[in-house]
Amino acid sequence: MSGKIINLTNETFDEIVLKSDKPVVVDFWATWCGPCRMVGPIMDELAEDFDGKVQIAKVNVDDQGELAAKFKIMSIPTILTFKNGELAEKVVGVRSKEEFSDMINKLL
Repeated sequence: MSGKIINLTNETFDEIVLKSDKPVVVDFWATWCGPCRMVGPIMDELAEDFDGKVQIAKVNVDDQGELAAKFKIMSIPTILTFKNGELAEKVVGVRSKEEFSDMINKLL
């Protein structure tokens, strides 16, 4: 995982995501999830590509069940985007890097 990606917890979510002055992309995942392992490297690349413009973060649903429940995460991977502290978009499942990039560009 890229050093530019933040691991979120219930305690850090509001400060890092909702109070951020930049758009935030949050990847809800788990270690046992095959599709999540496909999305992980894409998130690493996006963290590099959008460094300084967008914050990429991850939530391990096994460790942070309360956050997963708060956002009604029923399937993983689920990617949520936030802008100005508001949920902007929700995508469930694997997408290409280009599709994720387009999603992020809409936030900028």
